[in-house]
Formats: sequence, C-alpha cells, structure tokens
Amino acid sequence: MNLYFISSLILSSLALISLIFGNYLIFNNLSIFLEYKFYGINSADLVMVLLFDWKSTIFLSTVMFISSMVILYSNNYMAGDLNKVRFLFLVILFVLSMILMIISPNLISILLGWDGLGLISYCLVIFYQNVKSYNAGMLTILSNRVGDAAILLAIAWMLNYGSWNFYFYLDFMDKDILMYLIGGLVILAGMTKSAQIPFSAWLPAAMAAPTPVSALVHSSTLVTAGVYLLIRFSPLLTNSILFKILMLTGALTMFISGLGANFEYDLKKIIALSTLSQLGLMMCILGAGFSNLAFFHLLAHAFFKSMLFLCAGILIHSFSDMQDIRFMGNVVKFMPLTCSVFNIANMALCGLPFLTGFYSKDLILEVNLLTNLNMLSFFLCYVSTGMTVCYSVRIFYWSFISEFNFLTLINLHDEDWMMIAGMIFLFILSILGGASLIWLVTPVMMTVYLPLSLKLLVLGVIFMGVMLGVLVNYFYMLMSYNKQLKFLSFLGGIWFLPHLATYGVNAGILKLGVEYKKILDLGWTEELLVLNLRSNLFKLMNFFQLIHMNNLKVYILIFVSWIFLVFMIFI
Repeated sequence: MNLYFISSLILSSLALISLIFGNYLIFNNLSIFLEYKFYGINSADLVMVLLFDWKSTIFLSTVMFISSMVILYSNNYMAGDLNKVRFLFLVILFVLSMILMIISPNLISILLGWDGLGLISYCLVIFYQNVKSYNAGMLTILSNRVGDAAILLAIAWMLNYGSWNFYFYLDFMDKDILMYLIGGLVILAGMTKSAQIPFSAWLPAAMAAPTPVSALVHSSTLVTAGVYLLIRFSPLLTNSILFKILMLTGALTMFISGLGANFEYDLKKIIALSTLSQLGLMMCILGAGFSNLAFFHLLAHAFFKSMLFLCAGILIHSFSDMQDIRFMGNVVKFMPLTCSVFNIANMALCGLPFLTGFYSKDLILEVNLLTNLNMLSFFLCYVSTGMTVCYSVRIFYWSFISEFNFLTLINLHDEDWMMIAGMIFLFILSILGGASLIWLVTPVMMTVYLPLSLKLLVLGVIFMGVMLGVLVNYFYMLMSYNKQLKFLSFLGGIWFLPHLATYGVNAGILKLGVEYKKILDLGWTEELLVLNLRSNLFKLMNFFQLIHMNNLKVYILIFVSWIFLVFMIFI
C-alpha cells in the first residue's frame, strides 16, 4: 500500500464523516462555531473561528471526496514521474488550504487559505518546469495577486468594526457604506479567483499543470473559492448595484467562454473554457440573489467536471501526451468504458434530463425567467447554455466518431483499475448526485410555475445546441485554412482577452524595465558609479597598503603629524 492509496482512503473517510455531520446539521437546523483567541489589539481581537454549518460541511465532503478520487487516479497517472511524492504533498497542501478557507468565517483565516491556494496552484502549474508552464504559472499567480490585495484592503477596513468575523455583521450592517466598500473588494477578489472578465485569461493558461491537478482545480477547489466566498457574503450584497454588475459580468463571461470553446482544439482548454462558462452561470444566478441555487450548481458541477478531466487524462495518456482533438478520433472502438463515462459527463454538463447537471441548470434557468432580468442577461444565459451543448457535440465528434488521424503504432486502451475506480465513483455521482443534492439543498419542494412554452425553452435550447454543433463542425471543415486562422485568433482567443489583460498590461512595464536597464545599469550610472568607484577604491587600497608596510619613516611621519594636529587644536 503506497502513500497515494492511503491518502485517498483517509480523505474519502473524512468526506463520509463530513457528509453525515452535514446531514445532522441540516435536519437539526444547527450551526457550530469553534473559537480560539490569539491576542487583542486596539479593541480588535485576532480570533481563529471555525464555522461548521450545512454549507461548509457539505462542501467539505465534496472537496475531500473528489480529492480522494483524484489522488487515487494520480497514483498511476504520475507513475513514471521522478517527483511523484512531491506532487502528492502539493496536492494535499492544496486541499488543506481549501478546507481552511471553507470553514473560516474570519477574513484573516480566509486570507491564509486563499493565499495558500494561490501559492500552491503556482507550484502545481509550473510542476513540469518548462517555458510554457513558467509563463502560465506567472500569469496565474499575478492575476490572483489582485484578489489577494483586495482581501488585504478589506481586512484593513474591517479594523473599524472591532472584529474580522464578517459572518456576524452581514445581517445588520447592510446599509453601512463602509460595509459596501468591503463587499466591493470581496467581489473583486472573487472575480479574480473565479476568473471572471477581465481576469479570465489565466484559467485556460493554467492547463499547463498535470491533468489530475486540472481535475481538482476546475471542479471543487481553486476556481470555486471565489464563488463560495461571495455566497458567504451574499446576505450583505443581495439587491445591491454591486451584485447587478456581478450578474452582467457572469453572463458575459459565460457567453465569451462558450464561444471560445467552440473554436478551440486543445482538449484540456475546451474543458477549461467549459468550467469558465459554468462559473459565469454561478455568478449570474448569485448576482440575481439566489445564493442557494449557486451553491447547488457549485456542488453538482464539481462531480461531472472532475470526471471530464479524468477521462481527458486517459485520452491524453493513450495518445502519447497529445492534446489536439483533430488527431484523435474513432476512440470508441478501443476505449469503450472511457468513452461511455466521458459522454455521460458531457451529457450531465449539457443539462440532459435526470442527470446531475439537469437539476441545477434547469432550475437556475427557470428561476431566471421569474426574476426581473433584463433582455441582455436573459439572451446571454440561454445562448450560452446552447453553446455548452454545441462544444460538447464538437468534442464528441472529433474525439470519438471522426476518422483516426494519429500514428498507427499507438496503444489505445482503458487504463488499470485504480484510474478506472476514481472515474467510476464520480460517474455514479454524475448520474445520481443531482437528485440527491436537491433533497439536501431544497428540503421544501420548490415549484416553478411557468407557461408550457417557457418550460420547454430549456430543452429547446439544448436541442438547438446539438443542431448547431453538427452544423458548425460541418461548415468549419469546409472553410479554408486562412479563414480558420482568422476565426481562431479572435473567437478561440477569448476575444483577444489574453492580449488585453496580460500582454497589453505587461508589455509596457517590461519595455520600460529594459529601457531603465540600458540607461542605468549599462549606461552613465555604471560609468559614474561602478567604474569610477572601482578606480578610487584601488587608489585607496594602494595608499593603505603603503601605510601598513613596516616603514619607520612613515610611522614617524604619522606621529609628527598627530603631534602637530594636537598642538593646533589645543593651543
């Protein structure tokens, strides 16, 4: 029994305990606070508080269960890696940072978990240690530093309240302008961590990390931290202008990432853009004031998204670490189990009836129709849902049923039992998880009364997405190569967002740095300071060396000079 298997067993056991504890808290309507005071300064106490309510415990069980499955899967995925043990320790630290963030109602301890997530995600993104990984890691950590700075500013403003336990202020401080300022900073932090526009560029770039890390990051840890923090702050900000802006930002993110995924060819990046689209949906419904629905979709999305990445990892393994879907094809004949699991996860993502994704997505879109939503947000939400189905059909076509376009001497096969076991458990949850969660999250039956045409609108959008996916694939193959490149550069590049948010910001600063290096380090500064100082130091050293030589004449000269100096001062 190796470290991976033991870690997976411990985490899955803790997940089960957390789930049972969460059910106990729900049925008894309880919240538990554990508090430890470190010290007090200027009437503000530094207190470590742990909050166990139904949201934190259910989310904890989800995070730990998915982490256990990913670690079990990683045992064989990372089998040939020299730094296999280091990878395991990084993943466990990553999960511990997320756990600390989940159970903290205190901004100081949230910052510890938040910064831990940012730092360890950087270490995991640069795990393969090449230029691409390094660039992706720098983009990831620098984008996340904006959110870290926002939380630090929020901590500084909360000094006025006597405690950093924001959970106690949310209900009765919602009219305070300072609390709105703190809420705005928290929204900024949540947008950076959950990669909303204009911070979306780092999410596809973070695909440079190993695939098990992508499965963990994109399902239940790093990117969901921002959504979870905003769910905690939602009582303060519901019906405010800040949440309305967040709703529009989420809808735009959903639309742009859905469009980008339809013109992307990297398998992992397509699934990453799919995550970005679902995060946009969570932010959109959260901005509309339905925090429980956002939390429900957060949990449901975690199951099938982690499974999608694990299946993608097996495909990439089988194709000798090649990720371009144009070289795949006809895999269904060689890897039937992986293809079946992958397609069930895809259907759950699309919101096909009675799979996990259906329960949350259908409810969100129907509740959206009941709110006073403007036409733009309504249009973006429904079109983006159709695009989700469109790129899912595209992945299915290119990966599984198109012609095989890679080397003939390649070994396509389903992997061993440890990798399959991790997928099978998530596969079961992708089918049954939504039905189980809806009993927990909405114990009172929620019925949405709508006309028949609006009830069928969601299903209509799904079928329109299927048709659009088939047509896009057909017409795209007929297009010339130059036209394809023009399309790819704009739509596949998330509407030039990487150029605007990263290259556009960094290029000027880096150019200025080069100019200053030329002027200061390699220019007059070197001539005046370095070279001049060097020659003067040489002269001084020669002089002192001359003095230190055992020359009687020099000693007498110094003695006479000293006597003369004393005589001049005292006379």
